[in-house]
Amino acid sequence: MKKTVINLILLLVFTIGIASAQQKATGQFYTSFDGTKIYYEASGNGFPVVMIHGFSGTSQGWKSGFLYTNLLKAGFKVIILDLRGNGLSDKPHTDEAYQNDAEAKDIMGLLTSLNITQYNIVGYSRGSIIASRLMVLDSKRVNKTVMGGMGDAYTDPNWPRRIHAYKALMGAKNYHDVDDLVNYVRSQHLDEQALALQQKYQPSTSPLELSKIRKPVLIIRGSEDHENGSENRLHLLIPGSQVTYVPGDHNEASKNNQFSAAVFFFFQ
Repeated sequence: MKKTVINLILLLVFTIGIASAQQKATGQFYTSFDGTKIYYEASGNGFPVVMIHGFSGTSQGWKSGFLYTNLLKAGFKVIILDLRGNGLSDKPHTDEAYQNDAEAKDIMGLLTSLNITQYNIVGYSRGSIIASRLMVLDSKRVNKTVMGGMGDAYTDPNWPRRIHAYKALMGAKNYHDVDDLVNYVRSQHLDEQALALQQKYQPSTSPLELSKIRKPVLIIRGSEDHENGSENRLHLLIPGSQVTYVPGDHNEASKNNQFSAAVFFFFQ
């Protein structure tokens, strides 16, 4: 029994929280560059903050922590969305749908449609990987970026865990280092093919690209989070970035009030 509980706690290496199978559409849909419909919610009227969820998560995961509500109370305009392949957004099953920074392009297009000229980002886990691409591709509009739950592993285009996750979700049986992830996806009856393609085409951002970032970046790590590489090596790759720690493991760190407080201090 204890082993089962531990496995369940560890299984969401990339996620912000439990994906909500009961998510209801209270927001709107944006039709992206290739016709994919992206579900989003935009609330508030202040400076825009885009919150990007992790692998197999949804926009609703942010609502289980303090940060989402605190940003709204502080007067920010908060934008949450389901990345393509997740939640209420379309889940295409073609390689083309996930290639060439499709997820970052979805966000950029959505923000253009909302007439947003500058914004902050909060990414967590895989959301930090997409946030990294926005810093490169949309540098003129990105103001400040928070990268939670992420080290330097994603900068390697041949990151073994990414490759193993893709192959295991496609049916390969010999990649037991990602059993926790695959078991979770199947237990929640999520779209395996869409998630596999997200892993196949998950973007890396090179050290050279990171070295050119000149906007403020905060790297937040849970004190018990040892996934996704080294936060200190990532810090060294991004000029002027900061690292701070909050209590919790990978799945819990983004939900506590200390995470919210760190983001607020950084944004101010």
